[in-house]
Amino acid sequence: MTFSEIYRSQVLDAIASVDLDKVEQAIVWFREARDNGRRIFVCGNGGSAATASHFACDVVKGASFDREARFRILALTDSMPTLTAYTNDVCYECVFEEQLKNFAEPDDLVMAISGSGNSANVLRAIEYGNRIGCRTLALTGRDGGQLGSLAQLNIQVRAEHMGRIEDAHLVICHMIAYHFMEN
Repeated sequence: MTFSEIYRSQVLDAIASVDLDKVEQAIVWFREARDNGRRIFVCGNGGSAATASHFACDVVKGASFDREARFRILALTDSMPTLTAYTNDVCYECVFEEQLKNFAEPDDLVMAISGSGNSANVLRAIEYGNRIGCRTLALTGRDGGQLGSLAQLNIQVRAEHMGRIEDAHLVICHMIAYHFMEN
């Protein structure tokens, strides 16, 4: 097999490992957040930060444009001045939690994306969300890391390779976003 054939096969295996009942539960949570005017916050690091931004864009524009019911979603990864100010002046571990302290309220939805499930800043975001009464959702890989057990709902990609995990995370995000775009 070529590298491309092997990679495709491994991505398909990663996607097949996803518990679709949990994706359906996430869709319910997103619908309830939208219908009840709740905010949705998404965060992650590196490739997961890019996925968080991509997902927020899909939901803000694609799942809300020209619709009466609109999503109130924000990627906590998108304000570079805020991220760098906290990183420089306080610590990187607090960059998402501190933003949530400004904006999150009980019954909002906090979603953290992490292939390893062990990034301190996403752990702190989920811990804060749990503490104030938000719903918490994680997209994780490998064994779920610490994040998997902290989140109220963990959608885990059972793969070891970060690229395949990130590919599957984007597919999960598209499942959620396109549910609202196409229905």
